[in-house]
Amino acid sequence: MIAVDREGGRPLHRQIYDAFRAMILERRLEPGQQIPSSRTLAADLRISRIPVLGAYAQLLAEGYLESRSGAGTFVTRLLADQIVGARSSVASVASDPASDAISLVSRLLPVEGTPWFRGSGAFSVGQIAYDHFPFRVWSDLVTHHAKKVRASLMNYADPMGSAEFREVIAAYLRTARAVLCDASQIMIVNGSQHALDLSARVLLDPDSPVWIEEPGYVFLRHTLTLSGCRLVPVPVDGEGLDVAAGIRLCRNARVAYVTPSHQYPLGTTMSAARRLQLLEWAHEASAWIVEDDYDSEYRYESMPVASMQGLDSGSRVIYIGTFSKTLFPSLRIGYVVIPAALVSRFLAVRQANDLCPSHLYQAALADFISAGHFTRHIRRTKQLYAERRSALAQALRREFGSEIDILGAEAGMHLVITLPPGLSDQKISRRAAQEGLWLWPLSSAYVGTNVRQGFILGFGGTKAEEMLPQVRRLRKVISDESGYHGQT
Repeated sequence: MIAVDREGGRPLHRQIYDAFRAMILERRLEPGQQIPSSRTLAADLRISRIPVLGAYAQLLAEGYLESRSGAGTFVTRLLADQIVGARSSVASVASDPASDAISLVSRLLPVEGTPWFRGSGAFSVGQIAYDHFPFRVWSDLVTHHAKKVRASLMNYADPMGSAEFREVIAAYLRTARAVLCDASQIMIVNGSQHALDLSARVLLDPDSPVWIEEPGYVFLRHTLTLSGCRLVPVPVDGEGLDVAAGIRLCRNARVAYVTPSHQYPLGTTMSAARRLQLLEWAHEASAWIVEDDYDSEYRYESMPVASMQGLDSGSRVIYIGTFSKTLFPSLRIGYVVIPAALVSRFLAVRQANDLCPSHLYQAALADFISAGHFTRHIRRTKQLYAERRSALAQALRREFGSEIDILGAEAGMHLVITLPPGLSDQKISRRAAQEGLWLWPLSSAYVGTNVRQGFILGFGGTKAEEMLPQVRRLRKVISDESGYHGQT
């Protein structure tokens, strides 16, 4: 963005020169980035080409720009290292964020690096079997709907989502997850994280007490932290969330966030008795339950567990689902099943911060589900993930024996292993990331002080035959970083 002042005291060519020089030094223009041709810039600024040519000539002469025959004019790459030293003299933002005028809640979020989240490869949590995704079918559906674009589809859409797509999801949830709903209760969102954020904005005030699972989903904690509410970590045992413990800790909590079908990260399935107990508490306390059903389609040793929402006769459950695990994460399509009494509130909040979801992928996914491709894909990948899960569990047993516990391997796309006493999972995870292993530390899922050390290991993106070599690499990293060589 360059502005020139025709009435100013400086010549036009000097104004253009100064603007480009400042943008290059401040790294708003990166080394190697192409700049507009002199004709284009002159036309954009509505001035003669002569001052533009003069400014470019000076920048070329001083080494800020370089000309490539037949390609154009670019910011010189030779400045990549030198610019770093020059930036301090032109930077206008303080280097210490704490000195800036930022919100108090944003300062509560951690800013340290989490290398285990950034990588993709062996043991990366949330990674799918990309090599088994039906790319041709999906590409054809997206192309088909991209060619059918009408003017009306390019305008702002229904903030609840496509009516056709919501009908398809309602039918799927009623049959596959025993969810009690119709299309009017379903809101299409940008993944489950968006749904969690919406629920917090609708249901919570600053300092509202909220039950969360301990251990639990770290990004849920971040969402709730931004809402300013008070977190009440409730322990999880072999039957899921300990409702009696939650009542002792805080009977009047406003909301309980739970993952009853496959607790994250430990993999526990909430028992029927606990589900009914939790629903009874919600009705008596006039509280809400947010059910995050993030990967319920993948269960390997029994039939899928029905949703808690389907047991709720009092409409106290907000049900969240996503296609990130079943299809692919960058799709960014999820859904919320909202109690009828709250639909207007969710709608108002959604319009305030997001307006509406994109149309194209909704249309393609509606056809993908209606034509049976989604069911076939789930059936194929369920068998595939079962093989990968079994291979990982066998490799862990072979390499570690009884030194570790394996938790939550009956469902989902990850399992948990615990470490022997005295080892630091975060320290090992950082070392592993340097070796291309993506170990999510179990300790990061805890809020309190009673923390277990271990790793959350994703197996969706690693082939069965690669599991043993990767587990051997894992053992070597543990040994090299901690000095632990196993039990004598």
